[in-house]
Amino acid sequence: MSFIVRNIREDDFEDLLSLAKQFNLLNLPAEPKILKKKIQTSVKSFGGKLEKEEGEYLFVLEDKEVGRVIGTSLIIAKHGTPKYPHYFFQILERKRQSANLGVGFIHNVLRLGEDTNGPTEVGGLMLDRGYRRRPEKLGRLLSLSRFLYMALHPERFESEILCELSPPLTDEGRSEFWEALGRRFTGMSYTEADRLSQMHKGFIKSLFPEGDIYLCLLEASARVVVGEVGDETRGARHLLEKIGFTYRHEVDPFDGGPHYSCKLKDVTLIKNGIFCTAEEDNKKLNQELMMALASDQNFMCAQTQGLMDKASVRLNTAGKPYLKEMVGKKVFCTPV
Repeated sequence: MSFIVRNIREDDFEDLLSLAKQFNLLNLPAEPKILKKKIQTSVKSFGGKLEKEEGEYLFVLEDKEVGRVIGTSLIIAKHGTPKYPHYFFQILERKRQSANLGVGFIHNVLRLGEDTNGPTEVGGLMLDRGYRRRPEKLGRLLSLSRFLYMALHPERFESEILCELSPPLTDEGRSEFWEALGRRFTGMSYTEADRLSQMHKGFIKSLFPEGDIYLCLLEASARVVVGEVGDETRGARHLLEKIGFTYRHEVDPFDGGPHYSCKLKDVTLIKNGIFCTAEEDNKKLNQELMMALASDQNFMCAQTQGLMDKASVRLNTAGKPYLKEMVGKKVFCTPV
């Protein structure tokens, strides 16, 4: 099988809509008007026609043998601006001690934070359920390819990269954290509040408490999910940790999901990669490599066998004609 990650195109709309219906994510809902606007924004972003704070880059995973899009991932160039602030809860420790009683406690508290000069964010990862658990590790390719694009165009992104991971939810999709906290201060359901936040976030600062919130005052069902990830997100967290991401001791104000981050220059894929000219060599080359090529407003990334040294890379293109597009061109290559 042959798979590549590339920038989304206008003619990918039907495939994207079909994929979105499987998941109906808040940042990629199964709503035609919204998806068409997302595609248009992405095309402009790849073409360098938007300011950094407006850029949203939508990547797709294509099965070359059937010519169909089977996955997506996203980069938001700047998450947190004066117009659209980034809100989060810091998790802090507070020590309380009584000399008279001879006892003391260390409490975890939540404090609402606001960032108007935020980092770059990665998200929007979807993979067709029929392609999961394949030996090609397609979810990994779809996720990691974004960092190769950032290596090729670092000027388009912030120095710090953020990822907001999904927490455990109930079988009905309810957030226990939101029920214990957010609903009490907004009067809205989790879904209503999350959808509203896609348009504007001012209500978070206006309605949420300004002072510290002691976690011990929340129900146990809410406390245990703070900073945790759901079962389907454990693999994504492990992958991020392998390439240098660490927990920020911050969580989403809606569902308590953890925030992870890493400096762009410290992402291991970028630290271990090189810019070089690709050469064709169809001998038996067993090093697993990820290759990325960008020209004008187009991007392509694939995983293949090859051999990389400090200044060059040799590719085994046998049976993968799309890799021949990289031969003789400057690429970014990194071991995986």
